[in-house]
Amino acid sequence: MEDNRGNERDEIFSKRVKAGKRTYFFDVKSTRSNDYYLTITESKRRNNQDSFTFEKHKIFLYKEDFGKFVEALQEAVDHVKNELMPDFDFSQFENEESETAFDDELKWD
Repeated sequence: MEDNRGNERDEIFSKRVKAGKRTYFFDVKSTRSNDYYLTITESKRRNNQDSFTFEKHKIFLYKEDFGKFVEALQEAVDHVKNELMPDFDFSQFENEESETAFDDELKWD
């Protein structure tokens, strides 16, 4: 019997989004049967006295849920923008990306 523990599925596409002290990774991966799924990882840098660690949380999103997920996310964002904060200028956050010295260490292999 083949032991596949610890083997990551093939990564097809990856997109990193930096957001202050958090970084989000959107990774498309493949299964053994050539199906595809998305992992969304939130990484937060935590300081530990004279060093730091990264805390991460991961969501696995499968193709049958893509539409429902995107629709619910868009509905939630629209609710905040249109109902809760209609006078706020969200355009100030568009294309905002800050570089840090630790960017290369935030890649999840």
